[in-house]
Amino acid sequence: MSGELVAITMFVGAFALVFGIRYLINKEKMAMIERGIDPGVKKSTPKPFISLKFGLLMVGIGLGLLVSLFTVRGLFGNDMTNAEEGQAVAVYFGSIFIFGGLGLISSYVIEKKWLDQQG
Repeated sequence: MSGELVAITMFVGAFALVFGIRYLINKEKMAMIERGIDPGVKKSTPKPFISLKFGLLMVGIGLGLLVSLFTVRGLFGNDMTNAEEGQAVAVYFGSIFIFGGLGLISSYVIEKKWLDQQG
């Protein structure tokens, strides 16, 4: 009985979600038409450095994982207590964010240098 109720609820919820999204999109387009804006034309700004940014972010995250792996193994070894496991998790997250941030900073520096050369 409970399994059937969950399945029915999931189906009705998914239908309501899709219907609600379509309804709101249609309402938005109608408001654009009333204001004299063509709803078919979407203005998007070019993002020429998006691949560089994501690439350097992924490289930074990968380096952060490697550095944290070697740091945790060097500090704690293979046998860790519960307190040391908590510290190891902090080392992993800290390294990921530090090296990911360094990747984004290096992307910014490269973009700025290129834009300064262009203009």
